[in-house]
Amino acid sequence: MIISSTKEPKYTALSTVKLADLFDTDPREIERVIGELVEKGKLKKSKLEEPPHAEIYSLP
Repeated sequence: MIISSTKEPKYTALSTVKLADLFDTDPREIERVIGELVEKGKLKKSKLEEPPHAEIYSLP
C-alpha cells in the first residue's frame, strides 16, 4: 500500500508486499535491495519509538 496525505505530505508509506507485486518479484527481494541501499548510505533506517514501532527509511 502507498499512503500519503493529500496536502504537503510529510511521509509516504510503501509496503514491500505491494512493491513486490508491482515488480512481479518476491517481497524478500525488495527487502534485500532496501538493505543494500541502507548499507550504501542512500537511505537511513530508524524505528518508531511509539506504536506501531514500524521501521522508517528516509533520504539522507
